[in-house]
Formats: sequence, structure tokens, C-alpha cells
Amino acid sequence: MSDQVYQDAITRVRRIGESAGVNHEVIEALMHPMRTMVASLPVRMDNGSTQYFTAYRCRYNNALGPTKGGIRYHPDVNLEEVQALALWMTIKCAVVGLPYGGGKGGITVDPKQLSRMELERLSRSYVRQMADVISPDRDIPAPDVYTNERIMGWMMDEYEYITRKKAPGVITGKPLSLGGSVGRDDATGRGAYLCILELEKKHNWKPEEITVAVQGFGNGGYHAARLLQERGYKIVAISDSKGGIYSSNGFDVPSIYKEKQATRQVKAVYCTHSVCEQVEHTAITNEELLELDVDILIPAALDGVIGGHNIDDIKAKYIVEVANGPVLSDVDDTLHSKGIHVIPDVLANAGGVTVSYFEWVQNRSGYAWDLPTVHERLEKIMSESFNRIWDLAQSEGRSMRNAAYTHAMRKIGEAIEAHGTQDYFSVRD
Repeated sequence: MSDQVYQDAITRVRRIGESAGVNHEVIEALMHPMRTMVASLPVRMDNGSTQYFTAYRCRYNNALGPTKGGIRYHPDVNLEEVQALALWMTIKCAVVGLPYGGGKGGITVDPKQLSRMELERLSRSYVRQMADVISPDRDIPAPDVYTNERIMGWMMDEYEYITRKKAPGVITGKPLSLGGSVGRDDATGRGAYLCILELEKKHNWKPEEITVAVQGFGNGGYHAARLLQERGYKIVAISDSKGGIYSSNGFDVPSIYKEKQATRQVKAVYCTHSVCEQVEHTAITNEELLELDVDILIPAALDGVIGGHNIDDIKAKYIVEVANGPVLSDVDDTLHSKGIHVIPDVLANAGGVTVSYFEWVQNRSGYAWDLPTVHERLEKIMSESFNRIWDLAQSEGRSMRNAAYTHAMRKIGEAIEAHGTQDYFSVRD
């Protein structure tokens, strides 16, 4: 992420908060992370040496409940990124009505350079350094970039060893055998898909007439594309970090995913059982994908991919943010004035944290739900949240992002004001 990502995030909060008349104390509370931990993790490497890795955990705001957020392993992880992601998580949980504040964590590391045993030692070292911060009632981590259910299992095991008690609710995104929840694997993409279904209802779309481009073919982008194609939408462009493919005829998403798993490349193929054949397509760059004339653009990879450098070339009618922060704050108003509707990340990709919440609830109750129950409850929350934000946007003449932030800040504000603000304490009885 950009070194300015946190400044961009708080600039957006202040601008939207002031325009919506949010109490200045609420805005100020969201300008300042509650607590940020920075630690050096000593890890014994396979060759016997000790290396140190910088780790972070930010508990941004807990007005609405314990903080919640993933842990990412990436060479570019830094303080700015972690604080921005924790702020977005604070807004996101409020948007969809979860009893959480926002948190985030990460380690500056290239996990591809570590052996499996080194990765386990690193993960356990992180928990040892953060054991006073995380707990089922204080701060609940989850997987993120380059972390997975196995790593979450190691972390839970280390926490239980330290505290000498079983605590499945301390981590979400765990293996099913260790208390994970069904439905977590595709939750982020499914949440975005459910938002698009609400748009379909609003506009009476015929799915087969709607074109979609997906930038980023990781977990979120793949599942969103897969579900949309199953619904009948035409997925005309897909890309990963190395580049993309385009065909006006559309692609078979499962075939491309199967090939990517085998070759680590996005290739235009159609597979019948074990036989895959290349289909006609055009090779495009990630930048060209963003500028395609499609109905729906799904940025599902990096932050900051849409900004002043390319805003004049964006042609999609709807942008559904599966990635965190793909649109920079300085072009929010320009997109709105151009009639390009953005379903913001704090709503569109909230399916992941919602099903993580379901996992936490199941762990605390000791009762596991089946997949239909998870899907039904996710659909209810995403549908109600989308329509709440849509109605606010329509009634107050706001963009969907502006409405989402406004709703979140008002909700957080209610909790802050319940404790008393300047307006309360300045009144003399």
C-alpha cells in the first residue's frame, strides 16, 4: 500500500463526517488509533540463525465492541497500512451492524521465502508478543493477505498454551476441525455478489446483459466472479498481478481458476473435465482492464488503483470494491459527478468479517451452524445493510460511500455520546 494510505483514509473520514454534521468529538476519535503495538519478532531459522521481523497490531476503536481484524504477511506491511486497514474495519463493522470495533495486524515479511517450520515459528512468535492485546473479548484476529486457516490454527494453539485454557473464540478463520465455520472460504466474494444482487433488484437487470471486469483473481475476486457467472452475468475480463485477459464473449470462471491453480497464471481457457483448451481472447494490462467499457468493475487486488492518474478514463457504470481502498479519496466526488456509482469496500467486502463474526458466535455458544444457515444469515445482513445505505444515499443525496461512512460514524457516535461529550459536560445543572 501507499505510504500515504492512512492520511488518505482519515482525510476521507473528516471530509464526510463534517459534511454530514457528525459531532466533532466523534470525528476526532476516528482520527486517532486507540492503541498500536509494534514489536520485533525473533525467529530461529532452519540454518540455526536468528532473524528479527517487525510486527504490528492496531486496535483502532472499540466503541461498539472488541476490535476485529486480520493479520497479513507481506514485505510491504508498515504502520500506515495497518492503521488504515484498522480504521476501515472500524467503519465496516459499524456499516453492517456487527458488535465490533476495528483492528488489524501484520508482519513485514515475504512468507514465500520461509520454510513451513519457519512460518510456524514466526506465527507463534507473533502471538507471544501480542498475547496481552488479543483475547476473545478484547481483540480477535483473522486471516488476511498470505495468511490462512493453518496459520490461524497455530496462533490459536499458541494463545491457548500461554493462557492455559481453550479459547477458540480468540481467532477466526480457523480450520473446521479447530472450530472454524463453514462458509468462511467464499464469504468476502459472496458478500460482494449479494450487493450486486441488490443492485440487480433496484434496476431490474437481466444478468446475461451485464458485463463484468474483475481486477484481481485471489479469493475475493474469484468467488465474486464465480457466483456472478453462475447467476448469468458475463465475465469479460479477469487479471492477476501479471496481467489480464479480455473477451467480449465472456469467460468460464471455474476453468480459468483451475488453470491458475495448476500454472499460477491467468489463462483464457475452457475446461471439460481434465482437458483445457485455449479460447479466443485479448491480452490486456491491469491498467487497461480498469478502463474497459463495462457495466460493473470489480477492483479486487490493490489499493489506490483508481485516482487522479486515470479517473478520466474510467468508463464502468458501477464499481464494486472487493479490495480495501482501491479508489483514492480525492476522486470520490469526481466519480459521483460522472454518474459512476461506487459500492464501497466498507460495505462490498464486509462478507468476510460478517462470517468471521458468525464463527466467533458459534465458538462462544459451542454450537456449529450448517452451511445453509450461514448463507441465509449472511444474505440477511448484507441485504439489510445494502438497503439501509442505499436509502440513506437516496434520501440525503449522497454517494453510497458517503452514506456508508455517515451511517457508520453516526452509529459510533451514539456509543461515544452515551458516555458523554463536550455538549453534555458543558451544561451546568
